[in-house]
Amino acid sequence: MGAGIAQVMAASGRTVFLHDAAPGAVEKGLAGMRKSLERLAAKGAPHDPDDVLGRVEPVDEIVDADLMVEAVVEDADVKQNVFRRADLALDPDAVLASNTSSIPIASLAEVTARPERVIGMHFFNPVPVMALVEVVRAPGTADETVREIVALAEELGKTPAEVNDFPGFVSNRILMPLINEAAHALQDGVAEAEAIDTIARLGFNHPMGPLALADLIGLDTCVSIMEVLRDGLGEAKFEPCPLLRDHVAAGRLGRKTGQGFYSYL
Repeated sequence: MGAGIAQVMAASGRTVFLHDAAPGAVEKGLAGMRKSLERLAAKGAPHDPDDVLGRVEPVDEIVDADLMVEAVVEDADVKQNVFRRADLALDPDAVLASNTSSIPIASLAEVTARPERVIGMHFFNPVPVMALVEVVRAPGTADETVREIVALAEELGKTPAEVNDFPGFVSNRILMPLINEAAHALQDGVAEAEAIDTIARLGFNHPMGPLALADLIGLDTCVSIMEVLRDGLGEAKFEPCPLLRDHVAAGRLGRKTGQGFYSYL
């Protein structure tokens, strides 16, 4: 996700500083960006891969910029640490945005000295292709900050949708129960994974079935989001399906590990 966000920012003509604390992650992200840009260029996209990548500068630490978009793992403590560091590194007028798909923005804003400049900017995967950006306003987010991020999303060729700050926002409050119920249907033996996904694709006109989508998102991320929904909304219906937990415990996380509900080996 971070590489995809960097790609669309750089393709818009902006200079991007790309930082990841994990060894090799930036290099992997740049390689993924090149593949994505080359695929898009082959389909007639107007952006030259070398020009876009020339605007992406890898950095070892968070550096000053007009905007930070955080896209680390879906863990509140890890995200809060990034926001503390960014609050010190960036100019006080800079916007701190999170690509979180479920964690309340207010919990990130509260560890900074600029809650009015903290906002959610939730992109969808794959970022260069998907049009939606969920713009999440926390209670302390200033109107000006919302206007700036909405305008930025539009400049990136995206469609912004403004939502208020609740666990899971709109997208995952609706999507995760669907994925969870699909996992329950598989666990209960109602149908095989392929049949469940075929019913969703052809019966609901979804481009991808819920189990295949869960593999794309990452089953560990799905479990984390379900737990945020369960704890934040206080409703047992958001408890992750045992089959989801079993896959995660076994390291079957979906596409990124080569095995989830489907095999990608």
